[in-house]
Amino acid sequence: MGLFRLSSHPLVHWWTCIDRTSFVLVICLMAIGAAISVTASSAVASSYNVDSYYFASRQVMFLAVGLVLLVFSSLLSVRGVRNAGIFLFLVALVGIVSTIFIGSEIKGAQRWIDFAGFRVQPSELMKPSFVIVTAWLMSSEVGYERMRGFILSGVLLGIIASLLMMQPDFGMFVVISLVWFGQMFLANLAPTLLLGLMGLVFIGGGTGYVLLPHVRSRLMRFVDPESGDSYQVDRARQAFLDGGFFGRGPGEGVVKNTLPDAHTDFVFAVIGEEFGIIACGLILLIYGVILMRGFLNVFDAENKFVLLACSGLLLLFGAQIMINMGVALSLLPTTGMTLPFISYGGSSMVAVSIMMGFILALSRKRRHGSVTERRKY
Repeated sequence: MGLFRLSSHPLVHWWTCIDRTSFVLVICLMAIGAAISVTASSAVASSYNVDSYYFASRQVMFLAVGLVLLVFSSLLSVRGVRNAGIFLFLVALVGIVSTIFIGSEIKGAQRWIDFAGFRVQPSELMKPSFVIVTAWLMSSEVGYERMRGFILSGVLLGIIASLLMMQPDFGMFVVISLVWFGQMFLANLAPTLLLGLMGLVFIGGGTGYVLLPHVRSRLMRFVDPESGDSYQVDRARQAFLDGGFFGRGPGEGVVKNTLPDAHTDFVFAVIGEEFGIIACGLILLIYGVILMRGFLNVFDAENKFVLLACSGLLLLFGAQIMINMGVALSLLPTTGMTLPFISYGGSSMVAVSIMMGFILALSRKRRHGSVTERRKY
């Protein structure tokens, strides 16, 4: 009887239904992030005149909070994911608007709000919540409601894009726009309309290029490194060359002493220098398995909201990985995008944990073990 009661426990049921492989791989990424923060943040800590383990200890705390949020959000039903996404979207929207008036300016950008001793970036929460809201709007099968959902999602994209440009955060705008187009494609929007919307987004991107000097400067330095200061990307690229296949050893890297964002934007370069290309390849493999399993789990979903939401979140997760690694390898212009579960940052950790929790919840097996047998919400 005791074993029977144990098998009926919600956590036991949750464990038998989620993608356990992906969950364990995420825990591995969190452990890697905790270990890397010890070495990657030591130089930054000394520049702030704080203890060497100041940022590392905070990162461990962020990881603990992230793990709780990951498990909690993965327990949600399909309806619960939708409602949580709408709520988080409203919270993030209020937060982004608030940064315009009470935000803290760092390196020319006003994206953060100081709260209770922590620096919060509301736009991080906007990423997963925007995907959930747009998936909900696009999921109707009725002609009129379907078109209305497309239009409303486009209006929301325009509003969010305008607010992000005011901060400014061009990288976030690009990522959200790419994921939105991916959802539009999966929702079978007419090709002519999709091309027209792509034109509007390109116009928005061109406007950002013209109006935002720092965006223009980054793009010009990427196209022509001789046109400006490319010190950070040059040092990051050199770190991979210095690390070789097996790395210089834990704590032996020097790039963390020369790059101010080594523990956030360029953490992949620290890994490459200290642990080598093989370690970078293993991390990339972990990310690839998580993405592959996520798409396979949701590929045959009959619920359109589940398909659009889960696919959108996976596209967002993959885009963030590719952009961070691409910047570190000098393949993309610098954007300030963090590496999921590894880069330092509380807002990023909270957002990506909720994102992965939503993915696990939406791809969770129901009743007879099939992801296709979800009830309509």
